[in-house]
Amino acid sequence: MVLHNRSPANYINIEAMNAQTPPAAAQRLANISASLILILITYLFYSLVPYYQVYASKELQIFSYHFINRDALLLAYVIYSILLLLYYLIENDPQISKSIYCLRALKRMLRAPLDVYRKGLPPQERLGLLSILLKAFFAPLMVAWLFSHMTHMIDNGTYLVTHFELLQKDFLAIFNYRGFWFLLQLILSLDVFFFTIGYLVELPILKNQIRSVDPTLFGWAVALACYPPFVGLTGTILAWEPVDFPQFETPAVHIAVNFLLLGLMAIYTSASVALNFKASNLTHRGIIATGPYRFIRHPAYICKNMAWWVGSIPAVIAGFHTSLWSALLILASVGGWTMIYTLRALTEEDHLRKVDDEYDQYCEKVRYRFIPGVL
Repeated sequence: MVLHNRSPANYINIEAMNAQTPPAAAQRLANISASLILILITYLFYSLVPYYQVYASKELQIFSYHFINRDALLLAYVIYSILLLLYYLIENDPQISKSIYCLRALKRMLRAPLDVYRKGLPPQERLGLLSILLKAFFAPLMVAWLFSHMTHMIDNGTYLVTHFELLQKDFLAIFNYRGFWFLLQLILSLDVFFFTIGYLVELPILKNQIRSVDPTLFGWAVALACYPPFVGLTGTILAWEPVDFPQFETPAVHIAVNFLLLGLMAIYTSASVALNFKASNLTHRGIIATGPYRFIRHPAYICKNMAWWVGSIPAVIAGFHTSLWSALLILASVGGWTMIYTLRALTEEDHLRKVDDEYDQYCEKVRYRFIPGVL
């Protein structure tokens, strides 16, 4: 029995392996430590800030289990931390993570803020900082919305199944009370699912690694204006907020228009499905040219805004009954939301073009932003 093979080849391989193991282990530990530090910071922020405590009380309700809000939040963070830990332990060839670059950027900013202001951050540190800020802001919102949408979808779906006979007796009442909301929550659950995974998971195997994050203040401003807590201020300034379920007196019109709205939202979600796990705001993770992106460059934005225009019809009609000025103010308010999403589209395109020429190549194939053959 030979216990040790002292051949030069084997000896060199063993020495090389021994030389590489400690750095790899050290890198794994560093990545894990940096990520857990940032996860803890974001958890403390969302669990202690009064606004998010109230927001969580409305959104983080898990169907049939009745977790306390903070318990649900903590559970989500613990599960994510465990999955992240497992990934860092099994990944091949561990590299410096975005969490480490983020902490380096924060350290640099604290030590020499004026120098950072004048010269900026090194590219990797800037990408790390912006990526973590992006995930820290959007990921908890997506998780909360996913719980909320799926909870209401299951609740409404269960009612429809157990009261199926009522659909024949009074379709309109069931449609208003449960049917519309089941379909809308189903559509939104699918949409938010892909965005939730997109923010939480960044893996080479999924080809969804973040290449760049929009570094402009204006790009972030128009995006954040559409999300809590900033969306409340946006709604106040524009004096109108999108209506999910418009009401009409004529039953046939009411059902037809709301099915049109659901159809628009279904196309909106099909754009998220096409993006797959690359779905996220303000990032360049590779260009998608499948699904509705074969026809226009911003299918989600145009469909969501068309749904909002449909939802504004009762308010506009009521405004005309009051005065022309009232109706024009409502139209201007809805137009304000459309303008915000137009600016989001323009800032996104500007960002993508500055990263590489992949988006310009896509634009050569898909010429129109919003309406095929028109705009």
